[in-house]
Amino acid sequence: MAREISGTGRVTLFPLLHLWPDVYGVAAYATTGHFGVTAAVGYIPIPEVPDMSLLDVGARHTGLNADRAAHAEWVLCTAWSARTVLKPGSLDLPSAEWSLEWDARAEPKSNSGNMYGHGELYVGRFALADEVLMKQARELLPQLARQ
Repeated sequence: MAREISGTGRVTLFPLLHLWPDVYGVAAYATTGHFGVTAAVGYIPIPEVPDMSLLDVGARHTGLNADRAAHAEWVLCTAWSARTVLKPGSLDLPSAEWSLEWDARAEPKSNSGNMYGHGELYVGRFALADEVLMKQARELLPQLARQ
């Protein structure tokens, strides 16, 4: 049985280079729980793009001696930054119904176990309930990345 969390609220979607040098995917960031203490960061499934293991992407960016908490912190920093300063090609939805089929959970250890207001991170496959919004999310992927 799949493990899932869901909610309704602000969702930020952004292209993310996840396999060097040229494989992009679309990542999504939402929060849930009391005051948004739980971060949900996932990838939008796109048939032409390999699934994105976000903690693995974090591991490739944090160095050989980094632990799982550091990988989670990289993911949180990337998602929070994408929301704080929207880049061209991003989409910020003020309110959308979403779900995350999660494959991993991690906790940051920075700032006494809290980073950007989040005490826990779930990563996995992200979906928007509205099919029109899902189509818009998939269209964020630059055309060159699909070739």
